[in-house]
Amino acid sequence: MIPPAAERKSGSGVAPVSVRPLGESDLDRADEICRMAFGTFLGVPDPFGTVDYVRTRWAADPRAAFAAAVEGELAGSNFATNWGSVGYFGPLTVRPDLWDQGIGRRLMEPVMDCFDAWGNQHLGLFTFSHSAKHLELYRRYGFWPRFLTAIMKKQVADGAAVPGRVLYGELPAAERPDALSLCRALTGAVYEGLSLEREIVAVHAQGLGDTILLHGAGSELDGLAVCHCGAGSEAGTDVCFVKFGAVRPGPEAADRFERLLDACERSAVERGLGELDAGVNLGRPDAYRRMIDRGFRTWLQGVTMHRPNEPGYSHPDAYVIDDWR
Repeated sequence: MIPPAAERKSGSGVAPVSVRPLGESDLDRADEICRMAFGTFLGVPDPFGTVDYVRTRWAADPRAAFAAAVEGELAGSNFATNWGSVGYFGPLTVRPDLWDQGIGRRLMEPVMDCFDAWGNQHLGLFTFSHSAKHLELYRRYGFWPRFLTAIMKKQVADGAAVPGRVLYGELPAAERPDALSLCRALTGAVYEGLSLEREIVAVHAQGLGDTILLHGAGSELDGLAVCHCGAGSEAGTDVCFVKFGAVRPGPEAADRFERLLDACERSAVERGLGELDAGVNLGRPDAYRRMIDRGFRTWLQGVTMHRPNEPGYSHPDAYVIDDWR
Protein backbone atom coordinates (compact mmCIF):
# COMPACT_ATOMS: atom_id res chain seq x y z
CA MET A 1 0.00 0.00 0.00
CA ILE A 2 1.44 3.34 -1.07
CA PRO A 3 0.19 6.75 0.09
CA PRO A 4 -0.31 9.00 -2.94
CA ALA A 5 1.82 11.82 -1.58
CA ALA A 6 4.87 9.64 -1.02
CA GLU A 7 6.45 10.50 -4.36
CA ARG A 8 6.32 13.33 -6.86
CA LYS A 9 8.74 15.08 -9.11
CA SER A 10 12.15 15.59 -7.51
CA GLY A 11 12.92 19.15 -6.45
CA SER A 12 16.19 21.06 -6.44
CA GLY A 13 18.67 21.32 -3.60
CA VAL A 14 17.98 17.79 -2.40
CA ALA A 15 20.26 16.37 0.30
CA PRO A 16 22.00 13.09 -0.61
CA VAL A 17 19.85 10.03 0.00
CA SER A 18 21.31 6.70 1.10
CA VAL A 19 19.40 3.42 0.87
CA ARG A 20 20.24 0.46 3.11
CA PRO A 21 18.57 -2.52 4.80
CA LEU A 22 16.01 -1.55 7.43
CA GLY A 23 17.39 -2.61 10.81
CA GLU A 24 15.56 -3.68 13.94
CA SER A 25 16.65 -0.46 15.64
CA ASP A 26 14.84 1.49 12.87
CA LEU A 27 11.43 -0.06 13.43
CA ASP A 28 9.93 2.39 15.91
CA ARG A 29 10.84 5.37 13.74
CA ALA A 30 9.81 3.58 10.52
CA ASP A 31 6.41 2.82 12.07
CA GLU A 32 6.05 6.47 13.12
CA ILE A 33 6.87 7.67 9.59
CA CYS A 34 4.42 5.19 8.06
CA ARG A 35 1.60 6.46 10.26
CA MET A 36 2.60 10.08 9.66
CA ALA A 37 2.66 9.66 5.86
CA PHE A 38 -0.74 7.99 5.58
CA GLY A 39 -2.22 10.23 8.26
CA THR A 40 -1.07 13.36 6.43
CA PHE A 41 -2.64 12.21 3.18
CA LEU A 42 -5.88 10.99 4.78
CA GLY A 43 -6.16 13.95 7.14
CA VAL A 44 -6.32 11.89 10.34
CA PRO A 45 -3.83 11.74 13.22
CA ASP A 46 -3.28 7.95 13.15
CA PRO A 47 -5.01 5.96 10.40
CA PHE A 48 -3.82 2.57 11.67
CA GLY A 49 -4.40 2.51 15.43
CA THR A 50 -3.34 -0.94 16.65
CA VAL A 51 -2.58 -2.22 13.12
CA ASP A 52 1.13 -2.88 12.54
CA TYR A 53 2.48 -3.12 9.00
CA VAL A 54 6.13 -2.25 9.67
CA ARG A 55 7.19 -4.74 12.35
CA THR A 56 5.19 -7.64 10.92
CA ARG A 57 6.66 -7.28 7.41
CA TRP A 58 10.17 -6.69 8.69
CA ALA A 59 9.99 -9.84 10.84
CA ALA A 60 8.63 -11.87 7.92
CA ASP A 61 11.78 -11.15 5.88
CA PRO A 62 14.31 -8.56 7.16
CA ARG A 63 16.33 -8.98 3.96
CA ALA A 64 13.43 -7.55 1.95
CA ALA A 65 12.94 -4.44 4.09
CA PHE A 66 14.71 -1.22 3.09
CA ALA A 67 15.37 2.19 4.59
CA ALA A 68 16.16 5.56 3.07
CA ALA A 69 18.18 8.04 5.10
CA VAL A 70 18.88 11.76 4.62
CA GLU A 71 21.73 13.30 6.61
CA GLY A 72 21.81 10.19 8.78
CA GLU A 73 18.11 10.38 9.72
CA LEU A 74 15.53 7.82 8.64
CA ALA A 75 13.47 9.25 5.80
CA GLY A 76 11.29 6.32 4.70
CA SER A 77 10.97 2.60 4.16
CA ASN A 78 9.70 -0.02 1.74
CA PHE A 79 9.01 -3.77 1.92
CA ALA A 80 8.98 -6.53 -0.70
CA THR A 81 6.90 -9.69 -0.35
CA ASN A 82 7.61 -12.98 -2.10
CA TRP A 83 4.67 -15.27 -2.87
CA GLY A 84 6.52 -17.63 -5.17
CA SER A 85 5.76 -16.64 -8.75
CA VAL A 86 4.04 -13.49 -7.43
CA GLY A 87 5.70 -10.53 -5.71
CA TYR A 88 4.31 -7.26 -4.40
CA PHE A 89 5.58 -4.35 -2.33
CA GLY A 90 4.53 -1.83 0.29
CA PRO A 91 3.92 0.04 2.39
CA LEU A 92 6.29 2.51 0.75
CA THR A 93 6.33 5.61 2.96
CA VAL A 94 8.39 8.80 3.11
CA ARG A 95 8.51 11.47 5.79
CA PRO A 96 6.06 14.22 4.71
CA ASP A 97 8.65 16.98 5.13
CA LEU A 98 10.76 15.16 2.53
CA TRP A 99 8.09 14.57 -0.10
CA ASP A 100 8.84 15.68 -3.67
CA GLN A 101 12.56 14.86 -3.40
CA GLY A 102 12.82 11.53 -5.24
CA ILE A 103 13.16 9.37 -2.10
CA GLY A 104 10.31 7.08 -3.10
CA ARG A 105 12.08 6.30 -6.38
CA ARG A 106 15.24 5.42 -4.48
CA LEU A 107 13.25 3.04 -2.29
CA MET A 108 11.90 1.32 -5.39
CA GLU A 109 15.38 0.29 -6.55
CA PRO A 110 16.18 -2.43 -3.94
CA VAL A 111 12.63 -3.77 -4.11
CA MET A 112 12.86 -4.25 -7.88
CA ASP A 113 16.24 -5.96 -7.30
CA CYS A 114 14.50 -8.37 -4.90
CA PHE A 115 11.93 -9.29 -7.52
CA ASP A 116 14.71 -9.92 -10.06
CA ALA A 117 16.58 -12.14 -7.60
CA TRP A 118 13.44 -14.08 -6.65
CA GLY A 119 12.38 -14.55 -10.26
CA ASN A 120 8.75 -13.51 -9.65
CA GLN A 121 6.68 -13.68 -12.82
CA HIS A 122 3.86 -11.34 -11.79
CA LEU A 123 4.34 -8.20 -9.69
CA GLY A 124 1.84 -5.93 -8.04
CA LEU A 125 0.98 -3.17 -5.61
CA PHE A 126 -2.06 -1.48 -4.09
CA THR A 127 -2.52 2.29 -4.18
CA PHE A 128 -5.35 4.80 -4.01
CA SER A 129 -7.21 4.84 -7.30
CA HIS A 130 -7.64 8.63 -7.52
CA SER A 131 -3.89 9.36 -7.35
CA ALA A 132 -3.00 10.10 -10.97
CA LYS A 133 0.58 10.97 -10.03
CA HIS A 134 1.13 7.56 -8.49
CA LEU A 135 -0.46 5.70 -11.35
CA GLU A 136 2.04 7.45 -13.61
CA LEU A 137 5.01 6.92 -11.27
CA TYR A 138 4.53 3.17 -11.00
CA ARG A 139 3.75 2.85 -14.69
CA ARG A 140 7.37 3.96 -15.22
CA TYR A 141 8.40 0.74 -13.49
CA GLY A 142 6.14 -1.31 -15.74
CA PHE A 143 3.10 -1.42 -13.44
CA TRP A 144 -0.34 -0.81 -14.94
CA PRO A 145 -3.62 -0.14 -13.11
CA ARG A 146 -6.01 -2.99 -13.76
CA PHE A 147 -8.65 -3.60 -11.10
CA LEU A 148 -10.63 -1.50 -8.69
CA THR A 149 -10.14 -3.24 -5.35
CA ALA A 150 -12.66 -3.25 -2.52
CA ILE A 151 -11.49 -3.39 1.11
CA MET A 152 -14.51 -4.92 2.83
CA LYS A 153 -15.69 -5.71 6.33
CA LYS A 154 -18.60 -7.29 8.13
CA GLN A 155 -19.72 -7.72 11.71
CA VAL A 156 -19.17 -11.26 12.88
CA ALA A 157 -22.21 -13.41 13.60
CA ASP A 158 -22.05 -16.67 15.52
CA GLY A 159 -22.47 -19.55 13.08
CA ALA A 160 -22.32 -23.29 12.94
CA ALA A 161 -19.09 -25.25 12.85
CA VAL A 162 -17.63 -25.76 9.37
CA PRO A 163 -16.78 -29.39 8.53
CA GLY A 164 -13.19 -29.95 7.46
CA ARG A 165 -11.81 -26.76 9.04
CA VAL A 166 -8.37 -27.25 10.57
CA LEU A 167 -5.95 -24.62 11.89
CA TYR A 168 -2.33 -24.82 10.79
CA GLY A 169 -1.14 -23.68 14.22
CA GLU A 170 -2.90 -26.59 15.93
CA LEU A 171 -1.21 -29.24 13.79
CA PRO A 172 1.65 -31.26 15.33
CA ALA A 173 4.99 -29.92 14.06
CA ALA A 174 5.61 -33.16 12.16
CA GLU A 175 2.45 -32.65 10.09
CA ARG A 176 3.10 -29.05 9.06
CA PRO A 177 5.42 -29.78 6.10
CA ASP A 178 2.72 -31.95 4.50
CA ALA A 179 0.14 -29.22 5.14
CA LEU A 180 2.37 -26.66 3.43
CA SER A 181 2.71 -29.01 0.45
CA LEU A 182 -1.08 -29.19 0.17
CA CYS A 183 -1.23 -25.39 0.34
CA ARG A 184 1.34 -25.08 -2.47
CA ALA A 185 -0.66 -27.49 -4.60
CA LEU A 186 -3.84 -25.47 -4.10
CA THR A 187 -2.31 -22.06 -4.81
CA GLY A 188 -0.35 -23.52 -7.73
CA ALA A 189 -3.66 -24.65 -9.23
CA VAL A 190 -4.95 -21.06 -8.92
CA TYR A 191 -1.82 -19.59 -10.54
CA GLU A 192 1.31 -21.50 -11.49
CA GLY A 193 4.03 -21.07 -8.90
CA LEU A 194 1.93 -19.03 -6.46
CA SER A 195 2.98 -20.00 -2.93
CA LEU A 196 1.89 -18.62 0.44
CA GLU A 197 4.33 -20.77 2.41
CA ARG A 198 6.40 -17.81 3.66
CA GLU A 199 3.23 -15.97 4.71
CA ILE A 200 1.81 -18.98 6.54
CA VAL A 201 5.06 -19.62 8.42
CA ALA A 202 5.52 -15.92 9.26
CA VAL A 203 2.01 -15.59 10.70
CA HIS A 204 2.56 -18.68 12.86
CA ALA A 205 6.08 -17.73 13.98
CA GLN A 206 5.05 -14.19 14.97
CA GLY A 207 1.79 -15.25 16.63
CA LEU A 208 -0.19 -12.88 14.40
CA GLY A 209 -3.13 -15.21 13.85
CA ASP A 210 -3.45 -18.54 12.04
CA THR A 211 -4.06 -20.19 8.68
CA ILE A 212 -7.33 -22.00 8.07
CA LEU A 213 -7.06 -25.24 6.11
CA LEU A 214 -10.34 -26.38 4.62
CA HIS A 215 -10.40 -30.10 3.85
CA GLY A 216 -12.92 -31.73 1.55
CA ALA A 217 -13.87 -35.29 0.82
CA GLY A 218 -10.63 -36.17 -1.01
CA SER A 219 -6.95 -35.80 -0.21
CA GLU A 220 -6.72 -32.27 -1.66
CA LEU A 221 -7.40 -29.07 0.20
CA ASP A 222 -10.63 -27.30 -0.68
CA GLY A 223 -9.38 -23.94 0.56
CA LEU A 224 -7.01 -21.97 2.75
CA ALA A 225 -7.07 -18.57 4.43
CA VAL A 226 -4.15 -16.76 6.05
CA CYS A 227 -5.66 -14.66 8.84
CA HIS A 228 -4.24 -11.91 11.03
CA CYS A 229 -6.06 -11.45 14.32
CA GLY A 230 -6.15 -8.61 16.79
CA ALA A 231 -3.86 -5.79 17.90
CA GLY A 232 -0.23 -5.82 16.80
CA SER A 233 -1.03 -7.68 13.57
CA GLU A 234 -2.22 -6.26 10.24
CA ALA A 235 -5.79 -6.65 11.51
CA GLY A 236 -6.00 -4.42 14.59
CA THR A 237 -8.11 -4.60 17.72
CA ASP A 238 -11.22 -6.80 17.52
CA VAL A 239 -10.59 -7.65 13.83
CA CYS A 240 -9.83 -10.83 11.91
CA PHE A 241 -8.20 -9.82 8.60
CA VAL A 242 -8.04 -12.36 5.78
CA LYS A 243 -4.74 -11.40 4.17
CA PHE A 244 -5.05 -14.16 1.59
CA GLY A 245 -7.69 -16.75 0.89
CA ALA A 246 -8.26 -19.12 -2.02
CA VAL A 247 -10.18 -22.24 -2.95
CA ARG A 248 -9.39 -25.03 -5.33
CA PRO A 249 -10.53 -24.17 -8.88
CA GLY A 250 -13.18 -26.23 -10.60
CA PRO A 251 -16.93 -26.63 -11.04
CA GLU A 252 -17.70 -26.36 -7.30
CA ALA A 253 -15.29 -23.51 -6.55
CA ALA A 254 -18.07 -21.05 -5.69
CA ASP A 255 -19.49 -23.42 -3.06
CA ARG A 256 -16.01 -23.97 -1.64
CA PHE A 257 -15.54 -20.20 -1.47
CA GLU A 258 -18.68 -19.75 0.60
CA ARG A 259 -17.52 -22.51 2.96
CA LEU A 260 -14.19 -20.71 3.29
CA LEU A 261 -15.93 -17.45 4.19
CA ASP A 262 -17.93 -19.35 6.83
CA ALA A 263 -14.72 -20.91 8.15
CA CYS A 264 -13.07 -17.49 8.49
CA GLU A 265 -16.07 -16.12 10.34
CA ARG A 266 -16.10 -19.13 12.64
CA SER A 267 -12.43 -18.59 13.47
CA ALA A 268 -13.16 -14.95 14.31
CA VAL A 269 -15.98 -16.06 16.64
CA GLU A 270 -13.70 -18.52 18.41
CA ARG A 271 -11.15 -15.77 19.04
CA GLY A 272 -13.82 -13.41 20.33
CA LEU A 273 -13.31 -10.92 17.48
CA GLY A 274 -16.20 -8.75 16.33
CA GLU A 275 -15.21 -7.83 12.76
CA LEU A 276 -14.05 -9.74 9.69
CA ASP A 277 -12.05 -7.79 7.08
CA ALA A 278 -11.07 -8.93 3.59
CA GLY A 279 -10.21 -7.40 0.22
CA VAL A 280 -11.07 -8.52 -3.28
CA ASN A 281 -10.55 -6.94 -6.67
CA LEU A 282 -13.27 -6.62 -9.24
CA GLY A 283 -11.47 -8.87 -11.67
CA ARG A 284 -13.21 -11.59 -9.61
CA PRO A 285 -16.83 -10.40 -9.85
CA ASP A 286 -18.53 -13.53 -8.53
CA ALA A 287 -16.25 -13.71 -5.50
CA TYR A 288 -17.07 -10.03 -4.86
CA ARG A 289 -20.81 -10.64 -5.24
CA ARG A 290 -20.77 -13.62 -2.87
CA MET A 291 -18.94 -11.56 -0.25
CA ILE A 292 -21.64 -8.88 -0.52
CA ASP A 293 -24.29 -11.59 -0.16
CA ARG A 294 -22.57 -12.70 3.06
CA GLY A 295 -22.83 -9.22 4.53
CA PHE A 296 -19.48 -7.67 3.57
CA ARG A 297 -19.52 -3.96 2.77
CA THR A 298 -16.78 -1.81 1.21
CA TRP A 299 -15.20 0.76 3.53
CA LEU A 300 -12.18 1.67 1.40
CA GLN A 301 -11.26 1.21 -2.23
CA GLY A 302 -8.08 1.43 -4.24
CA VAL A 303 -6.55 -0.07 -7.34
CA THR A 304 -4.14 -2.93 -7.88
CA MET A 305 -1.35 -2.27 -10.37
CA HIS A 306 0.20 -5.18 -12.24
CA ARG A 307 3.43 -5.94 -14.04
CA PRO A 308 3.11 -7.21 -16.73
CA ASN A 309 -0.17 -5.65 -17.82
CA GLU A 310 -2.05 -8.93 -17.43
CA PRO A 311 -4.62 -10.16 -14.90
CA GLY A 312 -2.44 -12.87 -13.34
CA TYR A 313 -4.69 -14.80 -10.99
CA SER A 314 -7.28 -12.00 -10.97
CA HIS A 315 -9.81 -13.39 -13.42
CA PRO A 316 -13.54 -14.14 -13.27
CA ASP A 317 -13.09 -17.83 -12.42
CA ALA A 318 -10.74 -17.17 -9.47
CA TYR A 319 -12.18 -17.26 -5.98
CA VAL A 320 -9.39 -15.47 -4.18
CA ILE A 321 -9.28 -12.97 -1.32
CA ASP A 322 -6.34 -10.55 -1.30
CA ASP A 323 -5.68 -6.88 -1.98
CA TRP A 324 -1.86 -6.42 -1.82
CA ARG A 325 -2.09 -3.76 0.92
